[in-house]
Amino acid sequence: MKKILVSLLIVALPLYQIQAKEIVIEGVFQGKNLIIYNPFAATGVGFCIYEVTVNGNVITDEINSTSFEIDMAYFRLQKGDPVKVVIKHKEGCTPKIVNPHVLRPAATFTTTAITVDRNGLLSWTTIEESASLPFYVQQFRWNKWVRVGIVQGKGTPGSNSYTYNVHLHSGINKFRVMQLNYNNQPRYSLEAEYNNRLMPTVTYAMNKSKKSIDFSAETDFEIYDYFGKLRAKGFGLSVDIDKLEKGDYFLQFDNSIEKFTKK
Repeated sequence: MKKILVSLLIVALPLYQIQAKEIVIEGVFQGKNLIIYNPFAATGVGFCIYEVTVNGNVITDEINSTSFEIDMAYFRLQKGDPVKVVIKHKEGCTPKIVNPHVLRPAATFTTTAITVDRNGLLSWTTIEESASLPFYVQQFRWNKWVRVGIVQGKGTPGSNSYTYNVHLHSGINKFRVMQLNYNNQPRYSLEAEYNNRLMPTVTYAMNKSKKSIDFSAETDFEIYDYFGKLRAKGFGLSVDIDKLEKGDYFLQFDNSIEKFTKK
């Protein structure tokens, strides 16, 4: 009889491990609590969830109810801190995280200062960051905001300072930075402006012998075909157009937009 009982125990132990399941959610602390829907177990006895941990620590909240809230403040988290929540539950039932978005990175920064100097050094200072999201540096040129660089955010709520070297064009230069929320909604900084009076307006000329377009000074440039497809992009004194098919194109450079024809 004892041998039979031992055999049954050996068979039964792995069964519990197979029946147990986990839901794992990772993100960053945004100052809000998670709300969990907890259905009854498939057997009809007790609830589905039997353990919840936050960063490896078992929560002390009462989980034996159809819904409960995880008190994130209990773990002394700061905004921007990484969070890993593991929900262990029984087989045959599925808990639901009601508000998972509260752990997704959010753009919450506020710009306290942003400037650009004559050497093209863009500087900005922020507060109230709650996630280490990238800052996309944008420059207003050719009647639109153009992305010109990326700087990784620090994600801490105190004062954070950043710099990025940009290319100035002649005349009025405008810059800003932006971050994207988890739902791709943008958050923009204030704008920095600099009037580049020292730089003359850049001109261009078709160089038929070299099959290129030459500029009077180094400049950012883009070439689009008549259907709006980008065909060339860069920074320099010239752009090779030898491989472009014959036809009409739009050349964007300095702070100008011109039309040219490849013959």
